[in-house]
Amino acid sequence: MVRVVVLGRFQPFHRGHAHLLEAALVVAEDDELVVAIGSSEAEATLRNPWSAPEREAMLRSWLAEVHPEAGERVRVCHVPDINDPPAWVAHATSFHGTGLLVTSDEPTALLYEADGWSVHRVDLHGRSDWEGWRVRETARMLSTVGDDEAVLTVLEPSVPSSVVRWLIAEDALYRLSLLREGPVVG
Repeated sequence: MVRVVVLGRFQPFHRGHAHLLEAALVVAEDDELVVAIGSSEAEATLRNPWSAPEREAMLRSWLAEVHPEAGERVRVCHVPDINDPPAWVAHATSFHGTGLLVTSDEPTALLYEADGWSVHRVDLHGRSDWEGWRVRETARMLSTVGDDEAVLTVLEPSVPSSVVRWLIAEDALYRLSLLREGPVVG
């Protein structure tokens, strides 16, 4: 059995992540897929508005809708940051275990390869539209809109509808209107 590992912050889980996980599920076939959620300890800011358990819930809402059969073989772990790239692979491996890394991030691929991992690269897809900061800014602009259907219509091209519905149902979108980047002084 091979363990396939995917890393991400998933802030929020968007269509770029869905594309990566689709590829990872194909590579994994019937083997275990471990999704490692990074920055698990991060305090809420505009860059990291959702907690690791919330990001896991977004991922699971997408899996339940699109790949319900895969739920049992997908394990999620939460990996805190250490802000030390040379030591990152050993640190993250202590959470997600060893295996085959599936990634679309070249610096991550190089870090893992330097540590002896096999890496399966996935082409970036929709990068200009699905960068995390763009998705978060669009969501922030919609965070005070009270029309759920309008929010779904605007976010759905970049965020799977199951995740948008989760964000709305959990009031996880509204909080974006209250967040600032970094600590507020004074």
